[in-house]
Amino acid sequence: MFSAFLIGAPCGCRCIMRRYLLNISYIGTNFRGIQKTVNKLEEARLDTNSVQGCLELALRVFRPKNEIQTVLSSRTDAGVHALHSTVHVDLKRSDDKYYDTTTLTGVLNRTLDKQNLPIRVLSTQRVPDTFHCRYHAIGRTYLYRVAVAKNVTQPNTSSNLKNRGYETFVPVEEIDRCYFLQNNSFDIERVNNAARMFLGVHDFRTFMSVSRQKSPSRDHPMFTVRKIDEINIRPGQSLALGPNATLASQIYDYWDIEIKAKSFLYKQVRRIVGTLLALANDRIDERCIYEMLTIPSKHSWEPRILVAPACGLYLCRVHYNDTVFELPDETSP
Repeated sequence: MFSAFLIGAPCGCRCIMRRYLLNISYIGTNFRGIQKTVNKLEEARLDTNSVQGCLELALRVFRPKNEIQTVLSSRTDAGVHALHSTVHVDLKRSDDKYYDTTTLTGVLNRTLDKQNLPIRVLSTQRVPDTFHCRYHAIGRTYLYRVAVAKNVTQPNTSSNLKNRGYETFVPVEEIDRCYFLQNNSFDIERVNNAARMFLGVHDFRTFMSVSRQKSPSRDHPMFTVRKIDEINIRPGQSLALGPNATLASQIYDYWDIEIKAKSFLYKQVRRIVGTLLALANDRIDERCIYEMLTIPSKHSWEPRILVAPACGLYLCRVHYNDTVFELPDETSP
């Protein structure tokens, strides 16, 4: 991978660093996640199993005079996709000129495409040196796509229940792009009503999976207190084509679940969605949700709930105030 890349070593010249914001999208199916792995005990190496590692390697074609270190606005897990995420990076040239942002976008996309990587740079822009793509973000919106079978027939007695999802039609275009449910009942009205329970400020400790990455802030009692600004549940649509699209619309009802907040805990969105789906299938009731929200603890998690799989989750948008992009006059070329 990346055998054709031009690798330029950093030099010690004193050039002016310029900061750029990359607006990116990607299909996360074959990535371990967006964040690269850094082992402080080992020699620095490029991690091409992550979106961040691939972007940093692609940026080397520009031969900047500094070491490339990208900064992420949001972290997504293995299998999670992004319609819009952001990364900022500092780059310096020996002539102290700016990189043309259109050229950055085009060359990065061409380089990533040559390596058959499902990463797309949507746009590139210059930003102030004080801009931080993570700390200046005022919100993030996640989208979860779910398809529910309209009429589920009872399987033959000789058929294994675990195989039910593999025996029914799923459009090949949507494999690893949507969560397909084969259930006899799905109460969307109940889901809409229960979604309101998550709005506002809550201690979401029950809805946080334990991360392998240790952080001192994670132990703070307020760390799991978050505010959910919006939850919107709307009819969705199939991404299938031609006859597959017709067949998919006949077999499934598609639903889009959008959740917006300033920030989220590890796997919080997938746990919230899994909870709503368990309610829709009558595996739990509203009292279970109330208890998980009012008794925040990892021991309060209801074991009958299945965490929604990564394949249906998309980081939809990272939100900023426009003022953070304003460049000071002295930085104009």
